[in-house]
Amino acid sequence: MIDLAWPHAWFIWPTLALAAGLWALAPLGQQVLQRQVVFIDLAVAQACAAAALWSGAWLHWHEPWQTQAVAALGAVACGALVALLNRRWPMQREALIGILYVCGAALALLGARLDPHGQEQFMVLIAADVLWVQPAQVLVLAACAMVLVWLTRGPRSRLADDRWFYPVFALVASVAVPALGLMLVFASLMTPALWLARGVGVARTYALSAIALGLGLAVSWWLDAPSGPCCALALGLAGLCSAWGRSESESS
Repeated sequence: MIDLAWPHAWFIWPTLALAAGLWALAPLGQQVLQRQVVFIDLAVAQACAAAALWSGAWLHWHEPWQTQAVAALGAVACGALVALLNRRWPMQREALIGILYVCGAALALLGARLDPHGQEQFMVLIAADVLWVQPAQVLVLAACAMVLVWLTRGPRSRLADDRWFYPVFALVASVAVPALGLMLVFASLMTPALWLARGVGVARTYALSAIALGLGLAVSWWLDAPSGPCCALALGLAGLCSAWGRSESESS
């Protein structure tokens, strides 16, 4: 039971958000790396932003549930398009997904111009301040993490099947990006995946990632700096450290 009389009890929510986000995104990151569709997160996130911003500008939908629903639809549509590109043009998939990201980002920026709070909302989607995450967002992220645990249990992960991976990725991203921001979501996807690809055990990978996130959150608190960029920077540096040691050419 959380003692709400403790002056820093609210700090538990950003901590839980980071933990749930890491637990939900790390299994997806492994599949992203194996499929070589690294830009999918960027493309899906911009589709979320574009859908949310244009719905706010045109339909004046600003309620959280409306924004989340529209963002999820945009994410699923983008995920389906990425799956199509990956299947029909596998050799050009990264370039095509990158172009899809650019188109989504352009649409999001154009939509932001039409809403008085559009620029602010766009920046939150890029680099959210995790210190102010809402409890409802944390609970949804935790639910996503539990679903991912169920999908990856057993000898063969269900995420290896495209019919599971792309819609699940899109829906989880549509929840994680508003709560954590695009930069932190991308770092949470790639850093554990890179460590696991090097043969580091699951427990050590999660421990290293959690330590990096904890340091980022602590630095954000001490320096009164935006928490999203601080955590993304700390986790990103941890991901770069995965390249320490033998290079791929040396190990092959």
